[in-house]
Amino acid sequence: MKEFQDFLDKISDEKNKEKLIEVLEHLAQVFPFLEKEIKWNQPMFMDHGTFIIAFSVSKHHFSVAPEYVTLEKFRDEIVKSGYEASKMLFKIKWTDVVDYELLDKIITFNIADKKECTTFWRAS
Repeated sequence: MKEFQDFLDKISDEKNKEKLIEVLEHLAQVFPFLEKEIKWNQPMFMDHGTFIIAFSVSKHHFSVAPEYVTLEKFRDEIVKSGYEASKMLFKIKWTDVVDYELLDKIITFNIADKKECTTFWRAS
């Protein structure tokens, strides 16, 4: 997780930091081919230079941003997992159980859906 170390070092609550590290390490193991980078002060995973998913943190939760198209496709599953969703991201409270199966499905969808994408973001 050396690509994300500076970001992680800014999380003062050790339990929260460990939880996010666990999520990021899980994704790095399941999707080792994804590029890891910090952009806009967020840890991101990309595939062939196109955005796949990003994370940000706040006091009560961390946010998962998979892009609008993907969020809409998985909105029902996201809500069913107990997460609050907005237009562009969903929030996982630090006290919530992380639904890794859902995260993996979201990322797998983005990878397949953006296979031919030549831009960072999807075209609107």
